[in-house]
Amino acid sequence: MKTVTVLAVLLLSGLVACSSAPEHKATVKVELMREPVKDHTSLFPDAGKVSTSVVADHILDIKALPGGSWAEYDVKGKKYQEFIIDTDSTQTAALMLLDVKAQLTNPQYISWMGGYFGMLGDKQVFCYSKLHYVAGIVGLPEDKADPLGRILAAQLH
Repeated sequence: MKTVTVLAVLLLSGLVACSSAPEHKATVKVELMREPVKDHTSLFPDAGKVSTSVVADHILDIKALPGGSWAEYDVKGKKYQEFIIDTDSTQTAALMLLDVKAQLTNPQYISWMGGYFGMLGDKQVFCYSKLHYVAGIVGLPEDKADPLGRILAAQLH
């Protein structure tokens, strides 16, 4: 019995000693799994809506933002867009709103909406957060965007 145990130990020791490290290190590519963007296009008001889509990533072409829902409008020749970003929490939505603010030229705080109005390139942007959403109106002056923003905000629950 003792010789069997000794032989087993020697055999295992030899196997461990004979094993060699691989000559080539394997490269492992890790991709972050993102949740698919939720489709909230049904929440956009119908009046004047031309089209809707789901943007996979970087809504408003802001690298810090994820994707979201997008709607194109044409009302009496006036074209504008609306957007909705669904986040995982109210805190995340508030931080994303600050990401938008950081990209706006001369952002003005809109206290009654808890949001901002400013220029993003050559487009006027009115944006706000509500619950776990960031939403807004692109392409209209503040006095025209505000009532539309309130209508959209009423849909977010």
